[in-house]
Amino acid sequence: MVKFSKQFEGQLVPEWKEAFVDYWQLKKAVKKIQVLDNQNTNSKKKKSSFSNSLISTLRKHTFLDNKQREPRVIQVHRKLAASASKADMYETEMLEQFADTDAAVEFFACLDLQLNKVNQFYRTKEKEFLERGDSLLKQMEILIELKTALKQKQTKEPSSPDSKEEASISGTISCDEESIKHIAETENVTEELDNDDMISSESPKSGEVARSMRMEEEDSKLKSVSNRVINCQGKNLRIHIPLTNPARTFSAITYLLWDDLVNQSSKKCSPEGNKLHINKKKLHHAEKMIRGAFVELYKGLGYLKTYRNLNMLAFVKILKKFDKVTNKQVLPIYLKVVESSYFNSSDKALKLEDEVEELFVKHFAEDDKRKAMKYLRPTLRKESHSVTFFIGLFTGCFVALLVGYVIMAHITGMYRSKSDKVYMETIYPVLSMFSLLFLHFFVFGCNIFVWRKTRINYSFIFELCPTKELKYRDVFLICTTSMAAVVGVLFLHLSLVAKGYSYAQVQAIPGLLVLVFIAILICPFNIIYKSSRYHFLSVLRNIILSPLYKVMMLDFFMADQLCSQIPMLRNLEYIACYYITGSYKTQDYNYCTSTTYYRDLAYAVSFLPYYWRAMQCARRWFDEGQRSHLLNLGKYVSAMLAAGAKVAYEKEKTVGWLCLVMIMSSTATVYQLYWDFVKDWGLLEFNSKNPWLRDELVLRHKFIYYFSLGLNLVLRLAWLQTVFHYNFEKVDYRVTMLFLAALEVVRRGQWNFYRLENEHLNNAGKFRAVKTVPLPFHEVDEQD
Repeated sequence: MVKFSKQFEGQLVPEWKEAFVDYWQLKKAVKKIQVLDNQNTNSKKKKSSFSNSLISTLRKHTFLDNKQREPRVIQVHRKLAASASKADMYETEMLEQFADTDAAVEFFACLDLQLNKVNQFYRTKEKEFLERGDSLLKQMEILIELKTALKQKQTKEPSSPDSKEEASISGTISCDEESIKHIAETENVTEELDNDDMISSESPKSGEVARSMRMEEEDSKLKSVSNRVINCQGKNLRIHIPLTNPARTFSAITYLLWDDLVNQSSKKCSPEGNKLHINKKKLHHAEKMIRGAFVELYKGLGYLKTYRNLNMLAFVKILKKFDKVTNKQVLPIYLKVVESSYFNSSDKALKLEDEVEELFVKHFAEDDKRKAMKYLRPTLRKESHSVTFFIGLFTGCFVALLVGYVIMAHITGMYRSKSDKVYMETIYPVLSMFSLLFLHFFVFGCNIFVWRKTRINYSFIFELCPTKELKYRDVFLICTTSMAAVVGVLFLHLSLVAKGYSYAQVQAIPGLLVLVFIAILICPFNIIYKSSRYHFLSVLRNIILSPLYKVMMLDFFMADQLCSQIPMLRNLEYIACYYITGSYKTQDYNYCTSTTYYRDLAYAVSFLPYYWRAMQCARRWFDEGQRSHLLNLGKYVSAMLAAGAKVAYEKEKTVGWLCLVMIMSSTATVYQLYWDFVKDWGLLEFNSKNPWLRDELVLRHKFIYYFSLGLNLVLRLAWLQTVFHYNFEKVDYRVTMLFLAALEVVRRGQWNFYRLENEHLNNAGKFRAVKTVPLPFHEVDEQD
């Protein structure tokens, strides 16, 4: 039977852990009472133990004595709160002596503290969710009015079949310029709404908004991308289109340049100037935003309900333990107080949850409750035992094929210092590329496993869809299956070469393997984790087009992974050149390394990941205005300079370039180590209760953190091997480089864990368990 403490820890909301009842501290207090009571019992010599036990039994089972004894045990005093925002305070007074009074006083003081804490947190969160609910109800009213107005306009003025114009309701724009940087401070929408257009307008009276928006339909296009204010019949409405994709970003730059250089006089525009159109498409985007906000609100109310039930159960369990240890009847007395306290008696959140569910079913699910529950309470995929079986099967296949490949390579002498140059220059990059790629993927699967064990809510941090995200078993299955296929194909290729087949006959096999993996990645059919594949491609698109896309957590996390995969990217570049140019037919492997374009491209690939990451930092500084992003940008600029110096040194191995590489790489390493330890991991705090660490730690054993600090330092210095090219005896230098690249992947894996641990603790410190979704309609004061 699982202990309640384990169940309690497994079911609580991770980000609210500090706000829950500290059940473990209360257990320690009860344990202390039990130990002291046992000591006192053993030290006392009772002469009439039988008579004493008989009297105590009679007192325990006598109805009259119970009735008289119950109010004399404890009395809980309630102090009314001074304001409505604060909860009532409870304080327990003991009316009967316990075996150890000091320990009992300590227990009840801790119990009162926990009850007061729970009440205060529940009141705060309930108020927050109620305010969100009120805002959403107003948003819903406005949306309904606007949809009704648009529908009436479509009914009165039906568009002709040949017309491509879409019916819209419009209003004039008054000039109220606001900075784009201020606009971008709004928080991100859910993953489903990231690339949708967003509009913002609000008015206290939705009916007046709808009537004010029923004006003449205009065909002129809106050039504004920043906040603009509509002034219609004295009512101000704000339109907000955040710069979340390249089209909007280019539109913003174009508008600002045009406004600054050409159209200065347009700042004093009249109400007859530009027109704003709110058509069906924009209303659909606004509806999706509101739907996402309803989902997040419902999720938060569910967390609050869990918070209520678990804390109530924790109080019952700990009071039972106390009664069992002390042989007192405290549970009925204190439990009445807990049941009447605010967190258990208030039903506002429960009513709001029912109201949200009813509205969602009516307006977003076409009165289909089952359809609504798919959004509000998504069913998580059950982990199948077949996945575990296939992981074991393909792991065995991979190991067997790898052993056969190593034996075959040893017999043919492929990986010795004097190996077959054609094989090492053309086929080995394929093996190296796939090995680094799926090793990184395997390490990420290990990260997911550890995050789940330590209850780090990585899905919330990455804003992943809980019904579509990859589990660690899925990641391991992809890794084992892919590597079994890769090693199997390369084993077949090496076997054909060993049998005497010429490279011209078998050289296309590795290229076909690469094409198969690319085809699987972009396959449009709903097979082989389609949603995850396409989400991965969208993240790559956001990275490559930085800083045009708004930077999400997953975007810059993935860009950091690419910074550790530069050897893999260079292998991919070489393979693409080798097969696209047709060099595989003539085995002219020097063609790609000797041409000017390839050398320039190799230089670009070496610093492109750092460039993308630097542009993301620049975009985040532009959106959020925090100087820390500029400092982070400097870290990646130093890495770019170090990477460029290394490439230049590989071309001209002179003492001057070597000195420059040492200086640039050392500077970048120190910069990166400081950022890893202090900023990303949140460690090296001098005044922390954990020396050189931080106050809050997820892992119980501190030595793991110290070991990771030292390991990260050592692995950050692996670039020295790439400069001095120290070779092991009878081993090709490419094998050594692959080993060092694999160590960098391992270093990135441990960085991933601590990076998300720090992010999780920041969320928990602010008790953020659900996303704050920006709403499409906002009120604008006339003074603004």
